[in-house]
Amino acid sequence: MNPRSRSSSDQERVTVDIVIFTIRDAELQVLLVRRGIPPFEGRWAIPGGFVLPNESLDDAARRELQEETGVEDVFLEQLYTFGDPERDPRGRVITVAYYALVSPDRAPPLAGSDAAEARWWPAAHTPAPLAFDHDAILATALERLRGKLTYTAIGFELLPKKFTLSQLQRVHEAILGEPLDKRNFRKRVDALGV
Repeated sequence: MNPRSRSSSDQERVTVDIVIFTIRDAELQVLLVRRGIPPFEGRWAIPGGFVLPNESLDDAARRELQEETGVEDVFLEQLYTFGDPERDPRGRVITVAYYALVSPDRAPPLAGSDAAEARWWPAAHTPAPLAFDHDAILATALERLRGKLTYTAIGFELLPKKFTLSQLQRVHEAILGEPLDKRNFRKRVDALGV
């Protein structure tokens, strides 16, 4: 089929989805919204939405983050592009996923325009299945976050401006889902040169 002969309803559409992490109750948690509209009405999902014309992907991610959750001015990084042709029953929709990190004192969940409810869930125990392909998106975000702990100071984004090494260790333990040896952890932090 000639790409120029497709109707606008056959065109690919682009969305952004944002996996928002925080630490609550000494546990890594993710913010999910209960969808208030079809498809998957009533099912839990990662916040997100369509990219508007003349809007960059980063601007769309920041807008959706603020509209659906009330969260803004936090660490936000592009994660991965998901483009399985069957990922959305409305048609061909490509999503660019992001992940955000927010300290718990800055993360009040609010339900936005197409969300009936917003709630924090333990990242390891979300209601399954999530809408669309959001289980795969969440798994990819967890893998990226855990990987970045080995070579960056990304855990700082989940803490207030002033914190102790013990608090930082608890953040790392929450993300990794396992206890860490205090001495080895401090050596690793020193090796980062922070």
